[in-house]
Amino acid sequence: MIHFDFIWALIALPLPLLIYWLPAKKQVQAAPLRMPTIIKGVQSEDFAPEKKKSSLLVLSLIWLLVVLASTQPQWLGEAVNVPTEGREMMIAVDLSGSMQVEDMALNGRSVNRLDMLKVLLGEFIERRNGDRLGLILFGDDAYMQTPMTFDRKTVQQMLDETVLGLVGKQTAIGDAIALAVKRFDEKKESNRVLLLLTDGQNTAGKITPDQALELAVAKNITIYSIGIGADVMVQNSLFGARRVNPSSELDEESLQRLADETGGYYFRARASEDMSKIYQLLDELEPVEQEQQQMRPLTALYYWPLGLALLISLMTLLSKTIFSGSFLATSNNTAGVKH
Repeated sequence: MIHFDFIWALIALPLPLLIYWLPAKKQVQAAPLRMPTIIKGVQSEDFAPEKKKSSLLVLSLIWLLVVLASTQPQWLGEAVNVPTEGREMMIAVDLSGSMQVEDMALNGRSVNRLDMLKVLLGEFIERRNGDRLGLILFGDDAYMQTPMTFDRKTVQQMLDETVLGLVGKQTAIGDAIALAVKRFDEKKESNRVLLLLTDGQNTAGKITPDQALELAVAKNITIYSIGIGADVMVQNSLFGARRVNPSSELDEESLQRLADETGGYYFRARASEDMSKIYQLLDELEPVEQEQQQMRPLTALYYWPLGLALLISLMTLLSKTIFSGSFLATSNNTAGVKH
């Protein structure tokens, strides 16, 4: 629909009529120059009643368009949802070498831990409408892959494009937490949540998990830690099948402490089904804001009537100029013949 910011400007529409109807004093002035008969004839034709009427219509149209432009017409678009001030959620994903262990089952096939995480974490990201999300990848060091943004599709795409070995083969948990603490926006009043996903223990980095924990507590950041990996895995060898624990290096005690001291929870994901349940539980613990703010985009339209008025004015002026030039040329030729 069309919306007018200054609809009251329409009261100026009858202004030319008021000026036209106002009584004017007649002033008789002697003609300073006698006009030749031929010029008088042309002028009388130019200002004949028919031409006066057409000129009046053109001027009225120009005035109407100018007044319409002054009302500031705008096109009011369909209502769209605007993300509300929900929470800031940083997601830290472990890309160490152990994430390539294929001890997870997804849709009936065996996959490694990272592939399982991409699918299920991607579904979780899709549901976080209204939250500002960021993505950290850590291995030998921690790197900010995606800064805080409402653009969930970009976060999900950057997660899908991650590959094992991108940031090294070790595990810098402390650096990942410290980087998340640093990148949270302190100017925004929101819940700050760190979702930490790892399958090992801190083996690299410049900051220990305990040091990073102090920073998180000081900045009022909630940590939800998830330990990934199966407890039992069957390996085939020359000596037959044997059962091993692929998660023997998982430091559950440290992950539990990180969660407890920041008011979060520690979860254990031994299978893809566990991971799905964890994400559902996280949706309950940190619910998405239900109340959506809406806005209707405005598109300015004033330049259309204003541009049309300018175009008509230029065309009118151009036609008068061409007519005057033709008339002068005709007059000169006529004068030359008479001479």
